[in-house]
Amino acid sequence: MSLYMDIHTLPGPVGLTDAANAHAADLQTQQRYGVNYLRYWVDEQAGKIFCLVEAPDAEAAASVHREAHGLVADQIFSVAEGE
Repeated sequence: MSLYMDIHTLPGPVGLTDAANAHAADLQTQQRYGVNYLRYWVDEQAGKIFCLVEAPDAEAAASVHREAHGLVADQIFSVAEGE
């Protein structure tokens, strides 16, 4: 499994509750794609959500978002965790 960070840019502010609901939908969907959404961060005022996910590839990670709530990331980066 590879590690990915994705970035969502929404057209306006985003609430923590909205992000939490989307993350919960991801968790309900992820198993079908062999994906494990780990954490997320929100910049409420900038309308940005960042998701950390283990996935076989970037497309599998995107498929979970697409099916779970339709908020597909603008960018997905392959990342490595530092110490």
